[in-house]
Amino acid sequence: MFFNIQRFSTHDGDGIRTLLFLKGCSLACPWCQNPESRSHKHSLLFDQRSCLDDCDLCVQMCPAITRTDKGLTIHRQAITEQQLIALEKVCPTQALTVCGEQAEADALFEQLMKDKAFYDQSNGGVTFSGGEPLMQPALVADLAQRLQQVGVSTAIETCLHVPWDNIAKVAPFIDCWLLDLKHTDDDKFLQWAKGSLKRIKKNLRQLSGIAKRIVIRVPVVPGFNDTQQELQSILDFAAGLNPSGDSNANENCRELHLLPYHTLGINKYRLLDMPYFCSDKPLNNPELLQWAQAYASEQTPLNVIVRG
Repeated sequence: MFFNIQRFSTHDGDGIRTLLFLKGCSLACPWCQNPESRSHKHSLLFDQRSCLDDCDLCVQMCPAITRTDKGLTIHRQAITEQQLIALEKVCPTQALTVCGEQAEADALFEQLMKDKAFYDQSNGGVTFSGGEPLMQPALVADLAQRLQQVGVSTAIETCLHVPWDNIAKVAPFIDCWLLDLKHTDDDKFLQWAKGSLKRIKKNLRQLSGIAKRIVIRVPVVPGFNDTQQELQSILDFAAGLNPSGDSNANENCRELHLLPYHTLGINKYRLLDMPYFCSDKPLNNPELLQWAQAYASEQTPLNVIVRG
């Protein structure tokens, strides 16, 4: 199950890349910019602004949708997968849209290979994203192996909040790991992201011993990890990912990207009828990001880059 194929990307790995966004995630980060990716099933988005007041096609087709004086009321939990797929086809204005599409590996591989000429010219390739792509490890391993066999570079965006077996299945076929490291405090991570930071740390330490290249990416979120103390702890942990114990040996994990929080995904929460619990303003603290870069250059072997 995937929900987007984004071509000609230049921000998620080297060169020109195609991103395959897979559905399903094991975390619930409140700042997530792709909330439609959390469910491993189809997701229904509804934009009231595009809905026609005199149209009841969706009401007639789906008993879980009713119309009142205030507009449509959607009882999302009562809608079946079959009804979801049909709803997108019945809405004349696309006020109702469905996120998610099933496809076989052969069809996806064909799509990903359409831009091989651009990959070759730019040293680019394919990046698996989500959601959490490692929740579909068999598919990712299959596609990544095929891509490597035809000389296409592979990368994956992941938080590693999955069983180690999922990671091990994919690891031989991934050239670059773009790893989210959101915090180092277990309790705060559980409170905000609803997951186990211990699992992520363990997986990350284990992966650092076998990965070809790791880029740590830190979303800097107001109220969550936007203090010098918290960023220092993250930088120190990332700098310590050294499988052999030799301070000169961890060449596969020397790069860390700071990703300032933005609000570009807020509207999706309204379309999904989901609450949004984070700030409605982007991070505006350049001094903190500059401090983190200076600290890293003086205290760690990390190359810290701020990505807009």
